[in-house]
Amino acid sequence: MRKYIIEDAKRCLQCKNPLCSMGCPIHTPIKEAIGLLLESKLLEAGKLLFENNPLSLVCSHVCPQENQCEGHCIMGKKGAPVFISAIEQYISDYYLYNYKPKRSLRNRGKVAILGSGPAGMTIAFLLAKKNYDVTIFERHDQVGGILRYGIPEFRLPKRIVDQLMETLIESGVKIRPNTTIGSNLTVDDLFRDGFLAIFMGTGVWQPRKLNIKGESLGHVHFAIEYLKNPSVYRLGKSLIIIGAGNVAMDVARTAFRHGCEEVLIVYHKDKSAITASEHELQYAKIDGARLELNKLAVEIVDEGVIFADSEEYLDETKHKQIRAIPGTEKLYLSDSVIVAVSQGPRSVVVSSTTGINVGENGLVVVDGLGHTSRVGVFAGGDVVTGARTVVEAVVASRRIAETIDKYITKKDDV
Repeated sequence: MRKYIIEDAKRCLQCKNPLCSMGCPIHTPIKEAIGLLLESKLLEAGKLLFENNPLSLVCSHVCPQENQCEGHCIMGKKGAPVFISAIEQYISDYYLYNYKPKRSLRNRGKVAILGSGPAGMTIAFLLAKKNYDVTIFERHDQVGGILRYGIPEFRLPKRIVDQLMETLIESGVKIRPNTTIGSNLTVDDLFRDGFLAIFMGTGVWQPRKLNIKGESLGHVHFAIEYLKNPSVYRLGKSLIIIGAGNVAMDVARTAFRHGCEEVLIVYHKDKSAITASEHELQYAKIDGARLELNKLAVEIVDEGVIFADSEEYLDETKHKQIRAIPGTEKLYLSDSVIVAVSQGPRSVVVSSTTGINVGENGLVVVDGLGHTSRVGVFAGGDVVTGARTVVEAVVASRRIAETIDKYITKKDDV
């Protein structure tokens, strides 16, 4: 065990009302887990974390702890907070490696899970534990969704996703890779074949476009596609990234690790509006990325991107908009361009299924418990909220798993 883990755990004050847990969206029992660790009850500590959050190990790597657990640690008021993420990571890694799940009896009915990202994985774990016959339908060749295909290896080692996949299989969950519901198979087919409930956790994989001239050129790529397999891209030495969210920071750091020497992140607003966490922005800068603010892309050309100075204005409905200031256009040279201005859901499931309502933004509409407008179909995660954090998907999925359980139990009673 690394020495600093124990030393940091001993710094925990075991607060009567731990602010760290209150600051965590899923209220991780940090105080209790640290107490068990210090009593040499590592498996008990891991079980406590896993039962609260099956993706505890993932969250210890990718959560914005500076705004959550560690940001609320009382030790951080006058000095350094307890390094909670490292402690959780150590406990959860040990537990997942040693965990032997009880296999589902599969005697409470069939449940289909569309997508194996954080939301789908969480519900699969929870419903398998309740002895449902769970099948995950994944359009990629491996389980993980955004965890595998959207978060770089240096932030989340793929071995963790592999271990979670093996644990799901050991729990009795069936997995159908390379299967897209909405093309060859439909939601109606699933109900026909005896599935009692269907959960949509298909994420947001449709890149948002800039809708400017030059976006179809050969040296232009979309961030969410690039992160799936960056090794197949030849970006050259210089790269411009348009957008300043966490995905843009992941792209920048990944690009440096695949041969780029100059990376410029360009955002159309000022620093206060940047959606990336300060933590991720600083890491991107440490890796060498430069940041240019208040520049709006007006055209992409073979040599790079033409940006203009940007300004805010109120449209006819009094909403703030951004526009280019005429006469300020300037060419920024680069070998490649990556567009990282968020993404939306692919519509293949909804377009092939009657009765599932979506909002104007294309996201699936649900009530507070995860019910869609079609009976027996539930949804959660990014396909409902848009791109959010892993822990937010887990929080929603715990609630929806209970909803699905109650729905099927009620059907059985009837």
